[in-house]
Amino acid sequence: MSGTSDHNARILAQFSQQAKSYATLTNSAGTPQGSPLFQAVRPAPTDRVLDVGCGAGRVSVSLASLVAHVTGVDLTPAMLDQARALQARAGVSNIEWKQADSTALPLADGAFDLVISQAMFHHAADPAATLAEMRRVCAPGGRIAVNDLTPAPEKACAFDAIELLRDPSHRRAYTAEALRALGAGQNLEEMSVHAYTTELPIEAVLATSFPDAGMLERVRELYSRDAAGGYDSLGMGARLQDGAVWVRYPMTVVVWRRR
Repeated sequence: MSGTSDHNARILAQFSQQAKSYATLTNSAGTPQGSPLFQAVRPAPTDRVLDVGCGAGRVSVSLASLVAHVTGVDLTPAMLDQARALQARAGVSNIEWKQADSTALPLADGAFDLVISQAMFHHAADPAATLAEMRRVCAPGGRIAVNDLTPAPEKACAFDAIELLRDPSHRRAYTAEALRALGAGQNLEEMSVHAYTTELPIEAVLATSFPDAGMLERVRELYSRDAAGGYDSLGMGARLQDGAVWVRYPMTVVVWRRR
């Protein structure tokens, strides 16, 4: 089994288990229409949108009321089932769902005005190949946006280590500069970069986690130790609030234009 197919197997194993709890976590955050991603891409009524790694569909469904059409693509069928259920509850019809690998999108060249990826690149087996596919299916002059985890350079190794313990489908979180460099490598014109943090109680995150046997308590212990000591050795600003551990995930939205 190749490295890519082996990693894709880990993604399928993890997100098939995570699908319901992940949908609960993301949907509890409310509409993303005021999010940094939406602010950055400014969806237009005429936009044909592709959401790569659409997961449980929260972003795709929220976009549907603002644009002409949305196509959501994900590797994991169980995630797409959650997305379809969310679409049905929202009562929107202008969405199509496809199961596919992000490095081999079953879509025509230049078919979309806006191509996005939300919190997926750190799972991707080959982010450069994924971005190349996003560029291919984006129309000339269209926008491409990636919103993902971006740890500080000096914390990146520790950040990846704890995330991999928590979620074996984690691959690598790029720093903001490394993410921007991916776009430069595809000859994309950088339009904007916006850094921010998302804060969550760690138990909500662990509810979506299915690590190797016996690892969950170890992960919980490491987060708790970092929060109690105020070390931030994991790069997530872990802190205690009313006896609970909270973490801040560093995120960056990069928007490019296809030349």
